[in-house]
Amino acid sequence: MNNQKQQKPTLSGQRFKTRKRDEKERFDPTQFQDCIIQGLTETGTDLEAVAKFLDASGAKLDYRRYAETLFDILVAGGMLAPGGTLADDMMRTDVCVFAAQEDLETMQAFAQVFNKLIRRYKYLEKGFEDEVKKLLLFLKGFSESERNKLAMLTGVLLANGTLNASILNSLYNENLVKEGVSAAFAVKLFKSWINEKDINAVAASLRKVSMDNRLMELFPANKQSVEHFTKYFTEAGLKELSEYVRNQQTIGARKELQKELQEQMSRGDPFKDIILYVKEEMKKNNIPEPVVIGIVWSSVMSTVEWNKKEELVAEQAIKHLKQYSPLLAAFTTQGQSELTLLLKIQEYCYDNIHFMKAFQKIVVLFYKAEVLSEEPILKWYKDAHVAKGKSVFLEQMKKFVEWLKNAEEESESEGEEGD
Repeated sequence: MNNQKQQKPTLSGQRFKTRKRDEKERFDPTQFQDCIIQGLTETGTDLEAVAKFLDASGAKLDYRRYAETLFDILVAGGMLAPGGTLADDMMRTDVCVFAAQEDLETMQAFAQVFNKLIRRYKYLEKGFEDEVKKLLLFLKGFSESERNKLAMLTGVLLANGTLNASILNSLYNENLVKEGVSAAFAVKLFKSWINEKDINAVAASLRKVSMDNRLMELFPANKQSVEHFTKYFTEAGLKELSEYVRNQQTIGARKELQKELQEQMSRGDPFKDIILYVKEEMKKNNIPEPVVIGIVWSSVMSTVEWNKKEELVAEQAIKHLKQYSPLLAAFTTQGQSELTLLLKIQEYCYDNIHFMKAFQKIVVLFYKAEVLSEEPILKWYKDAHVAKGKSVFLEQMKKFVEWLKNAEEESESEGEEGD
């Protein structure tokens, strides 16, 4: 018998060396900064050469990791400390936005540099957006000239789609707003943006990020009025922006009015209270009566579930509208308001096919209830109608219009006899 102890099996294997590229590289923005600044200094102020240098350097340098450092240098000439100041002990370059000439043409040329860089290295898009948001929060740390250049550049980049309008959120920072920095910056920004595109394109971009109704927040709470905004931006040469904000405010006020009106009707509030509320809103938001009658009509027609049968809906409509006639009559005190209401009725009856045969009955009801008068009805019939369902509705109205004309002639001849 073999007394020798059996040797236990052991695990053995090759020890792998950690490859250099798998080791976590130390974060060292200073070395990256030195490389970029040295390259920019060598290219000089020729922005075409700058764009080529940045394009080539992306293959050798870690742009993904040092995006913030890269953009700090291109905008301010070196790495920025919190608050927006350049660190004294750091290298810096004059080949940057802040050291360039303060004019739109130069900023357009710099915008091309950023544009080419981000198109080439798509992953820099998010980093650049974050950089601009940060720079906007640092505005107080920059000189007036630096702020102006940044504003012009940002406007151009918003216009060409390199930046998203959501970056403007940074301008609503309480301290920037309070000290008037946000509003002054916005003037330069919108001027260059509108210069590149137009107010409609600017409005579309703002709408896309729900910023179209927030522009008044560029001012402190006690100055957030259409009047103040209009005065400030019109005097700064941005009349189209002032008009846009005024229109937005009006649209907002009209939507709010319609919403509140429908709620009051569904609650069954007395007409006198509803009329008082609407008249106050008209005065406060400068909404003309012809616009209001359109809102009242839409609200009245949306408070009921209509019958789907054509023969029954006319009867239902007359009953419903008879009830609301006093409310409608309160906002047809002008001929233009009556004409607007007639066009609204025409469009509604055309768009809702079950109402096609109800048009004349509604007009006659409103005539009897003194919501509408002869003159606007005759004008509508003669030449103020729209194309929608024209032949059907004119035919429906033929006899009633003839009756109105005869009644008018009779009253005129009676008046002459009286004389």
